Amino acid sequence: ANCPVCHQSMTLVARALEAAGIATVVVGAAKDVVEHVGAPRFLFSDVPLGNAAGLPRDVSSQDLVIEMALALLESAVSPRTTVQTPLTWPVVGWKRDYMNLDALTPEEIARRRAENEANRALAAGLRG
Repeated sequence: ANCPVCHQSMTLVARALEAAGIATVVVGAAKDVVEHVGAPRFLFSDVPLGNAAGLPRDVSSQDLVIEMALALLESAVSPRTTVQTPLTWPVVGWKRDYMNLDALTPEEIARRRAENEANRALAAGLRG
């Protein structure tokens, strides 16, 4: 899951799958949302949204998340089990600064917007 709405939607899907007899693990970073909605099993990473499956370009952290999710699937003994990964975001103060436009200059906002649009155009080209 990437955003709070995605976390909510994926948790609702997990609950429906569980009701149909299919075991699930939600991997996410919006702990409050997932626990409120009631995921049967939740692997929480205390990192910015969109990074719960591991740190960017860090295969070892991504492997760890997969291993922990599979272990949780196998070992959870009660409903609504939450386990936290040991992942830490490499930028100090990220929680204070995350999505805080007041902390950015107009030039930095414009630079980030242009970078985002370039990435969006690249992704659109890859989807073809």
